[in-house]
Amino acid sequence: MSTAGFNSQNGTGTGQTYANGPTQNPVALQQTPGVGYSMNHQQAYNPMQAKAPAPPGPGLYPSGPYQPIPPISSYLLGPQVTSYPSSPGHPLLTRPPMGATPSHTPPLSASPIPGPRMPPAQATPPPPAVSSSSYYQNPQQPMAPVWQYNAATPPMGPAPSMNTPPRGPVTNHVNQAAGLAGPLPQSAAVYSSAPPPHMSSRPAQFSGPGLPPTSMHGYTQPGTAPPPMAPQAYQPVRPAYGPPPTGPPSSMKPTLPPTGTSVASATPPPPNVDAQCGGVVPNVLPPTEPDFQEGDIECPGTVAGNGPQAANSYNHVDNRMAGPTQPAPPGRHLGHYPSLPPGYQNTSAPPVNPPMHPAMQAATQPYTQAPQPFQQPPGGPGPAQLSPSMAAMSLQSNTPEALRVVNLLQERNLLPPSPVSAPTPCLPQDLQKLNCSPEVFRSTLTSIPQTQALLNKAKMPLGLLLHPFKDLSQLPVVTSSTIVRCRSCRTYINPFVSFLDQRRWKCNLCYRVNDVPEEFMYNPVSRSYGEPHKRPEVQNATIEFIAPSEYMLRPPQPAVYLFVLDVSHNAVETGFLSVFCQSVLDNIDALPGDSRTKVGFITFDSTIHFYNLQEGLSQPQMLIVSDIEDIFLPTPDSLLVNLNECKELVQDLLKSLPSLFEKTMETQSALGSALQAAFKLLSPTGGRMSVFQTQLPNLGVGALQSREDPNQRASSKDIQHLSPATDFYKKLALDCSGQQVAVDLFLLSAQYCDMASLGCISRYSAGSVYYYPSYHHRHNPAQVERFQKDLKRYLTRKIGFEAVMRIRCTKGLSIHTFHGNFFVRSTDLLSLPNVNPDAGFAVQMSIEENLDDMQVVSFQAALLYTSSKGERRIRVHTLCLPVANSVSDIFAGADVQAITGLLACMAVDRSVTASLSDARDAMINASIDSLSSYRQFALTIQQPGLLAPTCLRLFPLYILALLKQKAFRTGTSTRLDERMFAMYQLKYQPLAFAMLMIHPALYRVDDLTDEGALNINERTIPQPAILQLSVEKLSREGAFLMDAGTVMYLWIGRNCHPNFLTQVLGVPNYAALPDNLYLLPELDTAESQRTRAFIGWLRDQRPFFPSLHIIRDESQLKPVFMQSMIEDRTESALSYYEFLLHVQQQISK
Repeated sequence: MSTAGFNSQNGTGTGQTYANGPTQNPVALQQTPGVGYSMNHQQAYNPMQAKAPAPPGPGLYPSGPYQPIPPISSYLLGPQVTSYPSSPGHPLLTRPPMGATPSHTPPLSASPIPGPRMPPAQATPPPPAVSSSSYYQNPQQPMAPVWQYNAATPPMGPAPSMNTPPRGPVTNHVNQAAGLAGPLPQSAAVYSSAPPPHMSSRPAQFSGPGLPPTSMHGYTQPGTAPPPMAPQAYQPVRPAYGPPPTGPPSSMKPTLPPTGTSVASATPPPPNVDAQCGGVVPNVLPPTEPDFQEGDIECPGTVAGNGPQAANSYNHVDNRMAGPTQPAPPGRHLGHYPSLPPGYQNTSAPPVNPPMHPAMQAATQPYTQAPQPFQQPPGGPGPAQLSPSMAAMSLQSNTPEALRVVNLLQERNLLPPSPVSAPTPCLPQDLQKLNCSPEVFRSTLTSIPQTQALLNKAKMPLGLLLHPFKDLSQLPVVTSSTIVRCRSCRTYINPFVSFLDQRRWKCNLCYRVNDVPEEFMYNPVSRSYGEPHKRPEVQNATIEFIAPSEYMLRPPQPAVYLFVLDVSHNAVETGFLSVFCQSVLDNIDALPGDSRTKVGFITFDSTIHFYNLQEGLSQPQMLIVSDIEDIFLPTPDSLLVNLNECKELVQDLLKSLPSLFEKTMETQSALGSALQAAFKLLSPTGGRMSVFQTQLPNLGVGALQSREDPNQRASSKDIQHLSPATDFYKKLALDCSGQQVAVDLFLLSAQYCDMASLGCISRYSAGSVYYYPSYHHRHNPAQVERFQKDLKRYLTRKIGFEAVMRIRCTKGLSIHTFHGNFFVRSTDLLSLPNVNPDAGFAVQMSIEENLDDMQVVSFQAALLYTSSKGERRIRVHTLCLPVANSVSDIFAGADVQAITGLLACMAVDRSVTASLSDARDAMINASIDSLSSYRQFALTIQQPGLLAPTCLRLFPLYILALLKQKAFRTGTSTRLDERMFAMYQLKYQPLAFAMLMIHPALYRVDDLTDEGALNINERTIPQPAILQLSVEKLSREGAFLMDAGTVMYLWIGRNCHPNFLTQVLGVPNYAALPDNLYLLPELDTAESQRTRAFIGWLRDQRPFFPSLHIIRDESQLKPVFMQSMIEDRTESALSYYEFLLHVQQQISK
C-alpha cells in the first residue's frame, strides 16, 4: 500500500435552485489554458519520516510486566520526574538527539514519471523488503534526513504504462490510457531536482507583487441593493488603491491605478492551450495525456465568458517567468471595487472585529448566513483594504488562550467537558462569516506558515481534511449556462476573489485578472443588475452548480445497482440473506434514481448464478454458469433490468432467494469469478456493485489462503500480513474505476476473510467497506440490528455517479499525497466512480514558494458528479486561511484534532509500506517534535516541566490513544481483519467520526438532568460532561456510557442505584440484568426518556448505526470496555502519565 490510499468524496444537494438571470442565453465561449499542480515539490512535512529507530522495547509498549510505577493518579506537584523504570532486561525507548541526520540525503523529488500514473498513495504492488527505518518502498531510494519535514513523498510503486489501448466506451472523465501494464524503469527524471521539460511548475500565473488581501466589506444584504442599473463606464472617483505593502520585492514596481482601460499594455506570451481541453500540449501534463481525459470537470470544451487573456498573467516555465514581469497594483482587494460608483460610497466603517473565540462553533455560519453590511470609510482607502486590519491583527494578541502555557505533568483535568471544536481562523469577521464550514473543509494549521523553513521549524504536519459530499441542511444550487472560472488556473469564482471593478475580477489562487461575463452581472437573489459581488457564487463558500452540457462527454449515466451475494453454506448459516432481502424489499421505492434506474442480482458459491428478470416473464429465471475459469454472461440484455418496468419480478426474486438456498451444502466460494462477471455486466453503463461475502474466497481466480496465526494476535512484535496477498483485487478495482464502477464490500463473518486483500476492491474503486465480525442472526442480535440500520442508510442515501474531484490551492502551495478511497488519475485528479455522503479524505501539503507577499491563501475542492436523477452537478468548497510569519502564530492556529486525523492516515500507510513499529515510532516522534519545537522557538519564558500551548494540550493524549487504538496496538489480542478494518476506517471516515474511534467519549448517565439540556424538535437532550478515560472516573454506584464511534458501551456498576435499574433498564436489581442486553426498554419514565433521548441524539449525529452493548462486571465485553480506558496502564501499554514522562525525557535529551 502506499501513501494515497483510501478515499472517496460525496455530496448531497438540497435547497432551491437559482435561475441565473432574466434570460439564459449561452455566451460565446473560448478555450483557455489550464493549470495543474507542479510536482516539483519542496521538502514536505513528513512526521512519518523514518528516523534512527529507537531500540525496541517496553519504553513504550513492553511485552513483559511492568515494575512498580506510579499509578496514573500520581501526578507530581514538586520537581518533575524525567524518567521511569523499565521492565527488567528492556531498555527504555530512546531516540537520537534532535538534528542527527543520516549520512545520505535524497535530492528533492521531481515530477513523477510522465503519463497517467498512480500517485504515491495508490500504487501498492507487494513491496520489496524494506528496512524498519525506511519510509519508502524502494530500497534503492535514499532516505531523507531526520528533520527534513514536508519532503514530498516519492512515487511508491510502478507507474502505469502508456501503451495500454483505450478500453470500453468513452465515458465522462475516464483516462482510457491509465491501465496497469507493469512498472516502468526508474528513470533519472523521477528523482531529479528539476521537472522534466514538459512538466512546468505553474502555467499562466499572475506575477504581480505580493498584494495584501482585503475583506468582503462594503456589501449590502440581498434585497437591499439599489435598483437595477444599466451598465456604465467605470469611473474612478478617487485613487483606487491604498498604500502599498511595506517592503515590496525589489523586482516589482507599483503601477498607476487602473483608470477604466487596460491594466497593462505589455503583450502576454502566447498561452499554452490546455491539453485537458484539447489543443496544444500544456506544460502541466505529459504530452501523451489523452485530450479527453478530464475535459468535463476542469476544462469543458467551452468556458463561460472570460474575454481575452488579461495582460498581466504570465506562464511560468520551470519556476522562471516566461515573460517580462508585469507590475500589479499594490493593493489586493477581496470582493470589492477599488473605487465604487456613486451610491456605493455613503457610510462609515465600524472597527474591525477580532476573530471569534475558538470555542464558538463555526460550523453553522459559513454557508447559512449572508455577510452583514460592512461600510466604507468616506474618502479613505478602498472599501475592502485589508492590510491595515490584518497588520494590526496578531494571533498572539487576539487569541491568548490558544498560547497559554500548560504544564502537562501538573494540570490533571485537561480534557474539556464538551466536545472539542475546530479553531476559528484569525480572519476579519466578514471574511470568516463567508468561510467554509470546518465540518466540510479543515486544515491542520489554521495559520499557514510563510515559508517551508518556518513550517520545518514548527515540526507540525500541513494538510487538509475534507468531507466534500456531506449531507447539508442548506446548499445553494445555481442553474446557469455560465459557470465563471479563472481562465488560467480554472478556479471557480468564490467569496475570496477580488473585484477590481464591475467588469473584472482577480483570481485568489493565481491572481489572474478575468472579465466578468455579461450574464454574471445579474443577481438572481436581489433581481438587480450590476452587482456581481452579490451573486450566490460570491456569497457562499460551499455551492453547487447544475453543469451545462460542456461538462459531459456522454449522456449522464442512469442509476445502476448490482447486488452480488454469497449463498454458500456458511452464508446461509449466518442468516444474512433473509435480512438483506427484507431490507431491499422495504426500501426498494427509496432507492435513489429516476425512470431509468436499473437493478440486477448475482449469487455465487462454487458456481455463478445469474437471474433473468426480463419483462414478460412470469417468474425470475435462474441461469447457472459453472465454468468459473472463463466467465461469460448468459443473456447480457436481461440481467440488468429497469426497476420500474420489472419491479414485480424483482420483488418475487427477493422473496424467494432465502428459501432457494436454504438446504445448500456447498462450502466453496468463487468470489473472484463473481466479481469478474459483475464487472462485465456493469461495464457498459457504470454503476454500483454491492458485494456480500461471509468467508475467505477459496475457489478460482482471487482465491486466498488464511494468513492469520491466532497465536500471534497478541504479539508485541511487528504485525505481519497487513499488505494484500494478491494484486488481483486491486487490478480489478482499477478496471472498475476505468468503467465508472464502484464496489462496496460487506463482510459478515466470524472467520478470517483477509480484509487486507479483499478491501482493495473498494479502496481503489472509491467504494466502502463494512465489517460485521461474528455476525449471526440468532447468536448476535446486536450485529443484526446494526446491519439492518446500516443497510437502510446505504440503500437510501444520496449517491453520485461517474465523479471526479480536484483540489486547488494558492500558488506557492502544493498537494502531494492523498488519503482515502479513490484512484488518482493524472497528477491531482481523483477518480470517484461513486461518491457517497459518508466518506472523507485527507491530503498532505507542502510550501513550494515563499508566501511572503500574501496575507491569506485559499484552497478549493471541486467535485463533479452525476446525480441519481441524471443531472451533471459540480459542488465547490472554498477555504480561506491567513498566512503567519512567526512560530507562535502557527502554534496558536494548530488544530489538534485535524493534526491527529492526518497523522492517523499517514501512520496507516506507514504500517503497510514499512512496519507497524515504524508507524508507532513515527507517531510518538511527532508529539515529541512539536512540543520540543514549541519549547525551543515559541516559549518566551523557559520553565521546567512538559510544556505545551493550550491548543496542543491534548496532542500527547491523542497520540497515546492512537497507539492503543485497534489499528496500531500491540501486545493485545487483535484479529487481523479487525485491525485492517480499523485502518480502513481511520483513512475513510470523516474527522468527526474518526476522532471518536481514536478517543471515545465517556459520560455518566445515571444522574442525567435537564440542566443545560438541548431542545431539538420538542425533545429535551441532556448534556452530561465528558469524562477522562480512566477507571478512577468510574464508580460502582453509577452507570457510564462510552461512545466509541461505531459502538457504544453502557457499563453498569455493581452497586448502581436501584432507581436507574428499574426506571431505565426495567430490572428490579443488578442480579436480574441479562448478559446480552443490547436494547434499552422504552419505559414511560422521565429517566428512561432522558437516557434514550441522549443515546438517540448521539446516534443521529452519524450516518452509520453504532450498536449498544449493556455490560456489567461479569460480561465478556468488560475487557473491551476497559481497553478503551486510554489513560490507564495495561500489561502492554503505558499509562498517560507514564507516556508524558517518556515524552519529557526525550525532549530533555
